[in-house]
Amino acid sequence: MSDSSAVRTDTPVLDVWCELQCPDCRGALDDVRALRARYGDRLELRLRHFPLEKHQHAFAAAQAAEEALEQGKGWAYVEAVLERVEELDRRGEPLLVEVARELGLDAEEFDTALIDGRHILVVDADQAEGKAIGVTGTPTYVVGGERLDGGKSQEGLRERIADIVDRLLADGTA
Repeated sequence: MSDSSAVRTDTPVLDVWCELQCPDCRGALDDVRALRARYGDRLELRLRHFPLEKHQHAFAAAQAAEEALEQGKGWAYVEAVLERVEELDRRGEPLLVEVARELGLDAEEFDTALIDGRHILVVDADQAEGKAIGVTGTPTYVVGGERLDGGKSQEGLRERIADIVDRLLADGTA
């Protein structure tokens, strides 16, 4: 869910490098929700895709998240899929379409998007950018030019991210 347009804004951006089949990313949801609640519109949260080869359905899930974004429920979809990581392991793409249906999205369009691969380039671009900046696992956060690896431990990351965002907002250097 990236919009890498060159528009300059004073709103800090938190890139959340995530993989929807990753149990650690599910564990990070509480931090993401807390940051969203704390900052609201003063912080732009961007989901960045980093599907890992060890997870068979991660690439399809990333494409599905892009389709959900197009249909207006990107983060809701991401959260719903992450809450069902184990089920995604077992069921794969049928679960992705089912979650779309449960959220009131156009499930047929989801199925078509997964077949025609219309979102592959976005997912590939995110993954390539992640590799270029040193992302090796998920979740990884980038805010204010600082990369924080949540795959090793989520301990203290919410506070560290908040410290950086507070500094950026105070300095006006987002």
